Amino acid sequence: MSNPVSPSLKDLPKVAVDLKSELEGFKPENMKNVTPQEKNILPTAEDVKQERQHTELIQGVENFKPERLKRISTEEKIILPNAQDVATEKTQKALLQGVEAFDTGKLKHTQTQEKNPLPDKEAIEQEKGKQNLIAGIENFDPKKLKHTETQEKNPLPTKEAIDEEKKA
Repeated sequence: MSNPVSPSLKDLPKVAVDLKSELEGFKPENMKNVTPQEKNILPTAEDVKQERQHTELIQGVENFKPERLKRISTEEKIILPNAQDVATEKTQKALLQGVEAFDTGKLKHTQTQEKNPLPDKEAIEQEKGKQNLIAGIENFDPKKLKHTETQEKNPLPTKEAIDEEKKA
């Protein structure tokens, strides 16, 4: 291995005179103080997981070997209706045809009579009496009552009557 050789003065690049004077007069105090911000955004664990799944899927499709598939033949099964199903379908068709082919001219003309029996006077009076009784009970005002005092009557004999009976 050879040792590195430093270049000679004539091999160094030439700097313009005005740039050289600016570099010599440079003062680091005139620079603005800036805090550097790192903007290297790394993928999240979810991003890595999705990329891995996508890669595995693509590799699975690329490495797919159709020889590993098995041959399968499709069997079509036709199930015929039984006698009961056929009979049910025939009766439904017959009913539908009968309704569709019905001639309304064969109907007889009728007149509708509305019958609404009204209650007699006795039933109305009984109903009014019940309603008046219920209204009287619901609208009863206890302020209209008069105050009364109850007098108690003592049916027991007095002390003198008991003493007289003891003497006798």
